Amino acid sequence: MDIKAPDLGVDSAEVSEIMVAVGDVIEKDDNIVLLESDKASVEVPSSAAGKVTKISVAIGDQVSEGMVLIELESAEASDSADDNAEEVTDSEQADESAEDAPVEEDAEEEATDDTSEGASTTHALPDIGVDEAQVAEIMVSVGDTVSADESILLIESDKASVEVPAPEAGVVEKILVNAGDTVANGQDFIVIKAAGSSKAKPKADTAKKADKADKPAPKADAKSQPAPTGEPKQAPAPTSIAASTDKKLTEAQVNEKLADVYAGPAVRKLARQLGVDITQVNGSALNDRILKEDLFAHVKNRLTTQQAVPAAQGAVSSGLPKLPDMSNTEIWGETETQDLSRLQKVSIPQLNYNTLLPQVTQFDLSDITETEKLRGELKGGMKAEGIGLTILAFIVKATAYALTQHPRFNSHLSDDNTQVILRKSVNMGIAVATDDGLVVPVIKNAQDKGIKQIAIEIGELAVKARDKKLTTKDMQGASFTISSQGILGGTAFTPLVNWPQVGILGASEATMQPVWNAAKQTFEPRLMLPLSLSYDHRVINGADAAVFTRYVATLLADPRRILL
Repeated sequence: MDIKAPDLGVDSAEVSEIMVAVGDVIEKDDNIVLLESDKASVEVPSSAAGKVTKISVAIGDQVSEGMVLIELESAEASDSADDNAEEVTDSEQADESAEDAPVEEDAEEEATDDTSEGASTTHALPDIGVDEAQVAEIMVSVGDTVSADESILLIESDKASVEVPAPEAGVVEKILVNAGDTVANGQDFIVIKAAGSSKAKPKADTAKKADKADKPAPKADAKSQPAPTGEPKQAPAPTSIAASTDKKLTEAQVNEKLADVYAGPAVRKLARQLGVDITQVNGSALNDRILKEDLFAHVKNRLTTQQAVPAAQGAVSSGLPKLPDMSNTEIWGETETQDLSRLQKVSIPQLNYNTLLPQVTQFDLSDITETEKLRGELKGGMKAEGIGLTILAFIVKATAYALTQHPRFNSHLSDDNTQVILRKSVNMGIAVATDDGLVVPVIKNAQDKGIKQIAIEIGELAVKARDKKLTTKDMQGASFTISSQGILGGTAFTPLVNWPQVGILGASEATMQPVWNAAKQTFEPRLMLPLSLSYDHRVINGADAAVFTRYVATLLADPRRILL
């Protein structure tokens, strides 16, 4: 009997752990393998009872729905063979045994024909782009029939309000979260009974059930099974890791410690994204395996600990003392308390990261007089096509090109502060002001797009942001950010680097200024655009920042340079 992979909710997943061994006798619904994807970790149960005769996958294999995981010798077939060996002593008993065979075949056919009953699957939240967010609205109820990609949940983070789609079509069996709950990436949130699933529960006649009750098969204890060959090693005791942190480790020692950590690829990837030293995380699963929930708990604990650091140790924003008692109106006057918006509340942890960044801001001016003339010539035709052409489209194009020529600004600093991770594509975050706060949708592969296409996408993303229709995909993957204050006023500002990015470009309102023309020996009125480049000084030095900012200013002054 082949035990196959069920519907995983994704195209494929990686085998992270094999929970049985050849020769084990297992019951139906005993977990046999652990699969991990970028979405979640899933323990796959056996759909039948029996003896494991073959394991068809290995740790690290990619599996998809319908692939054979293990092969079983049916427990009923094994019991029947044992009974025959003990009881069949003459031809009459052998004939009776032969007469029983068609009954078993009928039962198997009956089980095979039952293909209408759907399988229930627990689904986890996709990557929402932040550590946690709040459930703003639940759009379905238990018993509702939903289609794939139908919006079922509305969650709000510091980035935007995001509608979470149904991962599959079917009937809602259980909702695992409530409105107002704080949820995290990978957290189980709904149970759906799939429509038209072919994975039916096998039926058995009453006599077989009674016989099985009389002769229960020994159940394999997953916790007592030895680790299969090739299984990751157990994580070392946290105390031993902590004891070594005061010593300078070689690269080989660091790699060895990382290899010893028992965690799947999806968990390791999430740890890198969160900036977590995974060797310091305690695993809660079998054999101390680290789950995504363990990472979230570690991050929460770390942030709580950071908030308790005294101000004298440098934690300016999170270590401030409590406010004084302002109840005495003779001293403080009248006060009023107003709640922050949900976006403002959840953005505070991300903003706290800036207290840990050595940020510097470089200022410059770009003469966009000729560029503004070009925009004036083009905007009429584009407006007729329904496209709004603003100076921001030119800024995005020029900056994206500059990032390809200065890739260090389009990078991230590694967790151990020893390497720079260069991004091969420019995913440009665009800060958009909404009534609820600032959100940052992303233009993917901006380096390959023309000014017209960039203008189209800026308009589409701005509308979605203000209508709270941005999806998770719209918000993820930025490698650099631009914050334009447009016509709001001001001469310059210091935008905050959006960690883990290393740079952000601010653009203030352009104004007419007198500029000296050396050739004509006179001042001329020119339209000047103030630029403010904030950068992570750990990765970017001041000289490079000055060169980069001037380069962007030069490209904006004459966009034809990009064509060269």
